[in-house]
Amino acid sequence: MKNTIPILAVIAVLLFLQSGCARVGINPESGSASPVVRELVQTTLSWNGELLPGYPQGRPEVTILRISIPAGTRLETHSHPVINAGVLVKGELTVVTADGKTLHLKEGDPVCEVVNTWHYGINQGKIPAEIIVFYAGAVGMPITVAEPH
Repeated sequence: MKNTIPILAVIAVLLFLQSGCARVGINPESGSASPVVRELVQTTLSWNGELLPGYPQGRPEVTILRISIPAGTRLETHSHPVINAGVLVKGELTVVTADGKTLHLKEGDPVCEVVNTWHYGINQGKIPAEIIVFYAGAVGMPITVAEPH
């Protein structure tokens, strides 16, 4: 049960932040408003096809970041030791793993990110890319690790 709480929180927030995902409609039978829910992702795999690892031991900690990546910017190579998922809310973003696998995201696309895999993002677009990312970690555990130089 304790392992499901972080992922349920992530899924709930993802659903409500996705544009048009949780909008109010009118139930024709009762005339009352009812939510409309559209599933974006349900998976046991990251975008590169690898199985997601188990949740870390310890007290669960959920972190939500809104990251803005200026046009033309390449992020440093890094990895995430915890499961994370996000939605690109503006612009475009390309993610490239150390072994050359590539994912192109456009506005509105969800992503279940790679875990324990070196990768970087690059905004090759003309406007800033903005992504909201949800990390399901544990207290005291980093969510991102920079590649050593």
